[in-house]
Amino acid sequence: MSLLEIENLTVEFDTAAGKLRAVDGISLSVEEGEVLAIVGESGSGKSVSMLAVMGLLPWTATVTADRMTFQGRDILNLSPAERRRIAGNDIAMIFQEPVASLNPCFTVGFQIEETLREHTDLDRAARRRRAVELLQSVGVPEPEDRLGAFPHQMSGGQCQRVMIAIALACGPKLLIADEPTTALDVTIQKQILDLLMDLQAKTGMGLILITHDMGVVAETADRVVVQYMGRKMEEADVLSLFEKPKSAYTRALLSALPENAVGDRLPTVSDFAFDDTPYTGART
Repeated sequence: MSLLEIENLTVEFDTAAGKLRAVDGISLSVEEGEVLAIVGESGSGKSVSMLAVMGLLPWTATVTADRMTFQGRDILNLSPAERRRIAGNDIAMIFQEPVASLNPCFTVGFQIEETLREHTDLDRAARRRRAVELLQSVGVPEPEDRLGAFPHQMSGGQCQRVMIAIALACGPKLLIADEPTTALDVTIQKQILDLLMDLQAKTGMGLILITHDMGVVAETADRVVVQYMGRKMEEADVLSLFEKPKSAYTRALLSALPENAVGDRLPTVSDFAFDDTPYTGART
């Protein structure tokens, strides 16, 4: 039994112009201890798919699926209260733009302890000790002092580490990292990725990494799902994807890497002939 299984996930939004289908029949699964990368350009439905799993889409969204289970439990038909007990506890998510995701009105200590208050029976002193441990585990210097800091008093890299600490507070079995290195400089990006991979290896949790950076995929993923226009174009283990991509869209993504430049220009989408036919092959 897979940790997370999704079959034929569709997400539509009500708009003034009618229904907008952002995710169109996505199927995927994640095993315990596995790193699954979901890649594709902006607007391909990567984040929306995972927000649907978390139950965090707005009321304008209609989510349907033939199957959506976590550890064999149907999560699509849970009550809101039951869904909240899972989200942030067994399944956690690191959101894009950590500075925007953290509440500027509360200290980082308060925001870490808020998750512990919701999902554990720890008393106030124990929650504080756990918050210090979490900040220390993600490499925040002087963690006891940082508990009283507000997000604007910390760097972008430190705020991202705080977001990771919040996500890991209850020891999730599945962590979803949505563009965890967005807006960070190259050095901090590597530190954050190394931290995530180290924590994943130590805890054995499943990790879904949402990204458009194929270099990150090559370094971190076990398996890759490629999305385009809300559909799955290809699924493969990371080595097969880079050596023998089956989809023309995947080949276009790989050809956009700087090392694949020919002469003084990179290939563009117009250099490739591909349609939006979804992936229909068996899992590899």
